[in-house]
Amino acid sequence: MIKLNQPAPDFEARTTAGNVFRLADQRGKPLALFFFPKAFTPGCTMEAKGFRDSYQEIQALGAEIVGISTDDHKTQCEFASELGVPYPMIADDVGTIATLYDVMWPFLGKTRRVTYLIDDSGLVRGVFNHEFMIDRHRERVLETLRKMRRDAPPV
Repeated sequence: MIKLNQPAPDFEARTTAGNVFRLADQRGKPLALFFFPKAFTPGCTMEAKGFRDSYQEIQALGAEIVGISTDDHKTQCEFASELGVPYPMIADDVGTIATLYDVMWPFLGKTRRVTYLIDDSGLVRGVFNHEFMIDRHRERVLETLRKMRRDAPPV
């Protein structure tokens, strides 16, 4: 996994909304990038819903969120639609992004459940890896965003 204070690798991918997402274009606001193994499974559904339900608070803290799994684009679109997620989701069916972020399970071809919190300059400020305590990802993202906001220099 990428370590704290390291640059987040840049990538470009098509989202479930059909537009192109470039990490480099996200500079200027924090981004939570959560990787999950497979759409429509109980844990992944719970995680995506948790971020969906916290989306307004995440945006109020000045951040965005993106979900990524190794599902194909069609499955990812169906998953995003069924859950009504307001944030973009990305299919990484060949594992290119997961490999960049070092979150692939060896031999399984699926991603580990890892969430990266990337600051407005593109540095990793949080790495959360809880395979079974799924709500901890959302909780830790919110805690870290609140701390980043408190610690930000006045404008």
